[in-house]
Amino acid sequence: MDAIGILKQLKDKGVRFTPQRQAILEFLLETESHPTADEIYHHVKAKFPGVSLGTIYNTLKMLKEHGHLLELSYGDMSSRFDGNPQNHYHIVCSKCGKVADFHRPLLDLDQEVTEKSGFLIMGHRMEFYGICPECQNDEPLN
Repeated sequence: MDAIGILKQLKDKGVRFTPQRQAILEFLLETESHPTADEIYHHVKAKFPGVSLGTIYNTLKMLKEHGHLLELSYGDMSSRFDGNPQNHYHIVCSKCGKVADFHRPLLDLDQEVTEKSGFLIMGHRMEFYGICPECQNDEPLN
């Protein structure tokens, strides 16, 4: 869904949309870099110098609650945000932290896991870890 469609859907639900919130949404839909909140803040601040980090976090929380973005949490306490809310796989560089999408059909394991574990599965996330091409070119891996 594009930004206009998301904005209309959220407005229909009573969510107030400011130009700053729209800029956050548009940036998330346009980028494939899976930015952190701080990276989003610096991007939006260039266009709206008065935007606060609180506005960024509140908007990200609202978009996540309404199902319009994925939050990818990692052990280093920094989340990355993905404007594509459909479940899909990611590849993470172990050197620089870059996160990239990996598109392929999802493994349909939820039912099997439910049957074998007794858990009610709400979804799953699988990530691949490795060294991105840029980091491979920077220095030998030996």
